[in-house]
Parts: sequence; C-alpha cells; structure tokens
Amino acid sequence: MSGGVAISACPACAAAPLATETARRGAGRGALMGDADSQILLALPGIHCAACISTVERALGTVPGVRAARVNLTLRRATVEAPGLEAAPLVAAVEAAGYEAHELDAATLARSEDTAGRDLLMRLAVAGFAMMNVMLLSVAVWSGASDATRDLFHWISAAIALPTLAFSAQPFFVSAVRVLRVGRLNMDVPISLALLLAAGMSLYETTQHGAHAYFDAALSLTFFLLAGRLLDARMRRAARSAAAELSALEVPRARRVDAAGQEALVAIADLAPGDLIRVRPGDRLAADGVIESGTTDLDRAFLTGESLPVAAGPGDAVHAGEVALSGVVTLRITALGPDTALGRIRDLVARAETARMRYTPLADRAAAIYAPAVHLLAAAAFLGWLWASGDVRLSLNIAVAVLIITCPCALGLAVPAVATAATGRLYRHGLLVKSDTALERLATIDTVIFDKTGTLTDGRPDPVGLDALPARDLGIARALAEASSHPLARALGRAIAARGIAPAELGDLREEPGRGVAGSGGARLGRADWVGATRVDGTATYLGTGHGAPVAIRFSETLRPGAAEAVATLRARGVAVRLCSGDVAAAVAEVAARAGIDDWEAGLDPEAKAARVADLTQAGRQVLMVGDGLNDTAALAAARASISPASALDAARVVSDAVLIGGTLEEIPAALATARSATRRIVENFGVAAAYNAVAIPVALAGLATPLAAALAMSFSSITVSINALRLR
Repeated sequence: MSGGVAISACPACAAAPLATETARRGAGRGALMGDADSQILLALPGIHCAACISTVERALGTVPGVRAARVNLTLRRATVEAPGLEAAPLVAAVEAAGYEAHELDAATLARSEDTAGRDLLMRLAVAGFAMMNVMLLSVAVWSGASDATRDLFHWISAAIALPTLAFSAQPFFVSAVRVLRVGRLNMDVPISLALLLAAGMSLYETTQHGAHAYFDAALSLTFFLLAGRLLDARMRRAARSAAAELSALEVPRARRVDAAGQEALVAIADLAPGDLIRVRPGDRLAADGVIESGTTDLDRAFLTGESLPVAAGPGDAVHAGEVALSGVVTLRITALGPDTALGRIRDLVARAETARMRYTPLADRAAAIYAPAVHLLAAAAFLGWLWASGDVRLSLNIAVAVLIITCPCALGLAVPAVATAATGRLYRHGLLVKSDTALERLATIDTVIFDKTGTLTDGRPDPVGLDALPARDLGIARALAEASSHPLARALGRAIAARGIAPAELGDLREEPGRGVAGSGGARLGRADWVGATRVDGTATYLGTGHGAPVAIRFSETLRPGAAEAVATLRARGVAVRLCSGDVAAAVAEVAARAGIDDWEAGLDPEAKAARVADLTQAGRQVLMVGDGLNDTAALAAARASISPASALDAARVVSDAVLIGGTLEEIPAALATARSATRRIVENFGVAAAYNAVAIPVALAGLATPLAAALAMSFSSITVSINALRLR
C-alpha cells in the first residue's frame, strides 16, 4: 500500500531476531576487497537473521557483473563489488527475493564510523592483564618479602604499571586536560589526579626503599573505571549521526541528458540546476525538479508517508528521494543537495539532534557537584596532616588515600551498570536501546505519537473482499497485476496467487504510467476514472474485465502484532496516544479506529510532523515518537525520546533512541515501565555511593586507610552498585 517494507518470511527470522552474523562474515562492516569505486552499498531494512543473509547474497550473486556480495546483519547493509554496474538491477534482484533495498553513499557513511568502543575494549584488556600481574607480585610482598627482594618486585611492578597507566588511562587524562583548559571540572579530573598521585607516590616509595607501593591500586582503579566507560560506549556505538545517514540516502549518481539526447551517468556533484536528467522505473530521484517529458507513478512514502503512489507528468514538480515506479521521465533540475526537500529534512534532523544534546546525563550532573568537593577534601587532608605532623610523606599518602577512596568509580558505574542491565532486559524482550540518556527520557514520557504505515501497521496492503469475485475475474486480475510495478497491483497479484488461481491468458499487456495496466479484451486494472468505475472511499484499485461493470478492490493494512494492546495499555496508564500520518484521511481514520486511537491527523508532511512534536513539547508534554520512514526522522529527532521498528529506514533507526527488533508493539509500554524502574535504581546507586563516602571519607581523613585499602574499599562500592543494578534483570 505504500513504498513501505517488504519483510521476508524466513523461518529463522522468528526464531532468531537480530541474530549475530556467522563466523565466516566476521564482526566488521562487511567490506569486500577490491576497488572502492567498484563497490555499491545497499541498505536492507528488512533482514533479520542468517537465512536472510544467505537469501540476499544468493540473489545478488545471480546479477550479471557482480563479483562478490557480502551482507552485514548488524548494520543491515550489503556491500557489492560490481565494476561498471548500476544499483538498479541489484535493488531489483533483492526485491525479487522479498526484501526492500535502496542504495546508500558509501563515502558518506565511512566518514561517520565510530571506533570508540573497540578502543576502550583494548585499553581495558591491557589494564586487566597488567593489574593481574602486578597483584601477583604484590602477594609476594604481602607474604613477607623484604629489602632487596621487595624493592625488585616494586621495580618490576613499576615497569608494568607506568606504561600501562600511560596507555590505558589515556581517556581520563585527555578528558581532564580538555576541561581544565576551559576552567571547568568533571569526574575525570579527580580520577586523573588520583591515578597520577597513586603512581607518583608508589614510584617515590620505591626509590626510597619504602615498604608500601600502590601500583596495583592504580591499575585496579583504572580497570574498574574503564569497565564503566565501556558499558557506556556499548550504548553509544550505534548512535551515529542520523544527518549522515540521510546524506547517504541521497542518490550518488544520475543520468544526465545532453543537447543531443544522449545519456551519461555522472556524479551528483557534476550536476547543476537547469540540467536535464532521465529517470527510469525503480530509480530514486537525485534532485528536485520539474518533469519535462514522460509520465510515471511516484512512490512518495519515504518523504510523506502516502500509501498510494502519485501519478506525475509534464509540468509536475517532483522531489529528491521519491521513487519512479513506472515509465521513463526526463526532468529539469531545480534544486540539488541541501536545497532539496531531502536536504531540508536532513537539516531538520541535524538541528533536532543538536537540541537533544542539551539533555545532561544524571552522572554528569552529580559530577558537577562531586568533583570540586573531592579536591577540597584531599587538599584539606594534606594541609591538615602536614600542620599536625610536619611529615610531607605521611600527609601526601593520606591525601592520596582520600582521593582514591572518594574517587567517583561507583558514581561512574551508577548509570552505566543500571543502563546495561535495563537494556539487556529490554533486548531480551525485543527492544534494542542505543542512546545513553534514553532510559532517563523514556521514564518521563506522558504522550506517545505513532506513525501509521510501517509502524502501527506492517506497511503491506492486503486486498479484502476477493471471495466475492468469480475465479475468472480473479485470473484476469492476476494477469494484469503481474504486469505492473505498482505496490497495490503487486499485493493483489500475490494474494490471488496464494489462492492457487492461475493468471488468465491476456495479450497486449501494457502498463500506462499514472493510469494502470491494460490487456486484450478490454481488461483494465488501475485508476477509477481510467477503468470507468465509481470511486470508493479508502484505498482501492479498480478492475474492468471487459464483461460486466468494473469493480473496486479494496485494500486494508494489517495492524502490527500488539498494536491495539499497546495502545490500550498506554491509555490505561494515563499516557496520551496520537496517530500522525502523511496518508489520506480515510486510510488514517480506519487504522486509528482499529487500533483504538481517538486523536489522529492525516496529510502531514515531515515538517508538519516535527512541528506537532515541537508544539506538544512547548506545552510541557514529554513526547515519545514511534516512526519508521524518512518522513518521520525530523519528528523522531525532535521528540523527547523515539523508537523505530527494525524494518524502518536506516536513517529512522539511527536517529531513534531504541529499535523495536521484536514483532510486537506491546514492548513499548513495557519499555516505559522498565525505564521508570531503571531510573529508581540509578537514584538508589547514587544513594549507595553517598553512604559509602559518608563512612569511608572520615576513615581516610583520620589516616586509618592506606592507598591500597582505599582502592579495595572503592572496588567494594563499585561491586555493590553493580549488584543493585543487576536487580533489574
């Protein structure tokens, strides 16, 4: 019914949603060897499992000219090595296999790759390995090693610990220097100071043949803190800029037509307003323009959410991102790049993402108060003990113990530990949370806005009332439908084929762009005025068999599993529910009634959807937007929180805080409940950290804790916080 998703019904999809890729594919981006200029990148929103990978790769391998094809399930993309080949035959092959596909600009996506998670994992591994080795040496010292033996073990520990700290603690040092340069403090400042002082004091003690060194304390502190950072990075790694994804959605090439009428495939950068480009069936428009010649049906679902293609001919304005379904048209370019409708949507998303960055994580807000207090306490401990004892070495040891024991490790783990437990629980129930502040924002939601096509419904049109038509008419309808690329015709053909009815033998089958399909004997399938039928309300196509009066074949969209139940649960909990769609009013009203939604709007373009979210936000409402299309991305980015189904367009999934990888919408109210529970656990963890400090700080200030004892106490508080977080599981 729209240019929406076509999800393949493979057996493994139900059994293993979002399964990990097979070992032979590795964990990379799925890039192939070969010249990058010969590679074509396809987005595959509908793939879910290993069976999907095999099906798509086999389909791509059948296209002449394809050297190799590799599907990356995590990113839902295929990289195809096909020198001199265009994307259109590849897209057609994938769609023939039952999956949606569209071309992406590989160069744009490569610029947005994030390696922070891998970097942290490497530093964590190094810190853990060094920590275990230094602790083994420390056991020998604790067991009674003395004099030269003790000094040797301390020097070996220093040789292991100092390079490790310089490498593994680098994220804390870099962050601390960055904020200190602008006269601010964050959690990394006391962390860095504690690490440097612990290592410095340990090195000094070693040179003075001291009995105690605290290299193991510095390394264990680094290890625990990196673990917290890695948990945080795991939630961030999928959240690349949606603006970059939208840029990648722009078509990288187009067929320019010269004065002699000859075509040449050129990069978009080589085009200018006023140039002529030719668009064939299946092509995505590369620019805004006006049709000079030819007629076509345009699928505008990505831009507007309209479920029915729109006929367009000479003089009609068209927009980048729309897909030509039938007929060859030549259009004169009026706008390119950022000046197109697609470019304006990208700018809306970029502005909304910037606004969302104003949300400050709870841990950062706590650190703004905590960090200065830690430094003041350590300075007070040093000055107080120096005044009382006159011993610089003792005073510095106590100051280091205060810094370590008050180090915000538990505070740093308070949010990531809970968030990881909560996101793990949600993932097992079919919801993948990506943003680090999503749970905080989901916990405050009081209004949910649903898109219609592809979100509240499965996006696929289903013909209704076929039982009322005789088998002869259905055979004619199938023959006509299978000769068309129109989404309604394709859905009708599949439905009739599923009934086992063979297509009638019709001659002279031809598709007339913007009208429908005609065959011999006066058979026609298409628009009401062209077939000679009386138009009916709602979504329909019209069949004329050449005998008898033409009939309307109506279509309805199937609600996603759990849609009505999710709406009922949300309303029962006092959450307002709205339906905002770019589709026509009749189709929106019908779906709203079946889902139990009273408040709905139809005919909204992307700017209008974003404006509705902004209006509700200004009125004090906390909005959750649930959408799947390009026309939803600005609203998804502008909302307090956002969710997209797994079958959504790449750009919509990336801008969203969470992706619904399960088949049912009932996980949405469950996610809101889990988010509220997670927020309570975070507050409890802050309470644990505060109670720990209330006991530990006086002990350290009194000089009763060595830096090593302080590190052990700090580790205990971190473990306590983690155990509390695991209660969410």
